[in-house]
Amino acid sequence: MATFKTLLETGRPLILHGALGTELENRGYDISGSLWSAKYLIEDPQAIKDIHKDYIRAGADIVTTSSYQATVPGLAQAGIDREEAEQLIRLTVALAKEARDEVWAELSEEDRSNRTWPLISGDIGPYAAFLADGSEYTGDYKEISLEELKDFHRPRIALLLEEEVDLLALETIPSALEVQALLELLAEEFPTVEAYMSFTTQDGQTLSDGTPVAQVTKPVASSQQVLALGVNCSQPDKVSPFLVAIAEQTDKPLVTYPNSGEIYDGATQTWHSSPDTSHSLTENTQTWIRQGAQVVGGCCRTRPADIAALSQQIKR
Repeated sequence: MATFKTLLETGRPLILHGALGTELENRGYDISGSLWSAKYLIEDPQAIKDIHKDYIRAGADIVTTSSYQATVPGLAQAGIDREEAEQLIRLTVALAKEARDEVWAELSEEDRSNRTWPLISGDIGPYAAFLADGSEYTGDYKEISLEELKDFHRPRIALLLEEEVDLLALETIPSALEVQALLELLAEEFPTVEAYMSFTTQDGQTLSDGTPVAQVTKPVASSQQVLALGVNCSQPDKVSPFLVAIAEQTDKPLVTYPNSGEIYDGATQTWHSSPDTSHSLTENTQTWIRQGAQVVGGCCRTRPADIAALSQQIKR
């Protein structure tokens, strides 16, 4: 069975699973509160599995688990004890695998022969997701140390790997310190796992915390485990300059999955302003592929139809 590394070596684009939380919202679910989409691991896990299935039907090659907001500390704050919290994190993998297996069973032999067996990617969202204050877009973590960030990420990574995800998605990372923590944690404690890492940017030149792209690209480029890197949940018009800055430091495959271009208000947990409709996700992605993007998709406020259109065009 193909691994993330072997799929990257083919050189062909890989289509990512799209937004989960905002897709739940589009389907009428209330995602307010600190747990955001993770509360439906408790209240309605079938809703999460249904979204996974829709993205796989749309052509996703990588199915991202619903663990972005599901952390042991975050679930504890919601009154959930450690044993149940760990079971909920494990559940995120089961739901993704069940969705993959069920959709695969629906496909004809011809359809299967034209597709890659979807990989399961364990979603490692940033410390900002636990804060639930929109700091994915500022990187403002105030007082937290490198070791505290490692302690935060360690349990979820271990649980996802015990459930045998195929790779990790280290995504929406806004802070250079968090980049360092994740790279050291993988190298020191999880040395066999493959991953990709994607950052957030507000200006196309720096991480959200203001760190120049080159400063974080160099250590990521030297990692033997992070096989691709790029940008997610950032405005589409910031992606191309960010990719240029990364490509000056490494020839690793690039990752792109922007949001719709709207602005997130962490205080009210709402999106504001109009989405960027100057180009479709597919049109933008074709440009980014020419810049070296190989792992591509959409993040917040993009939907299964967007992934289907992207998949049809790219795979054609």
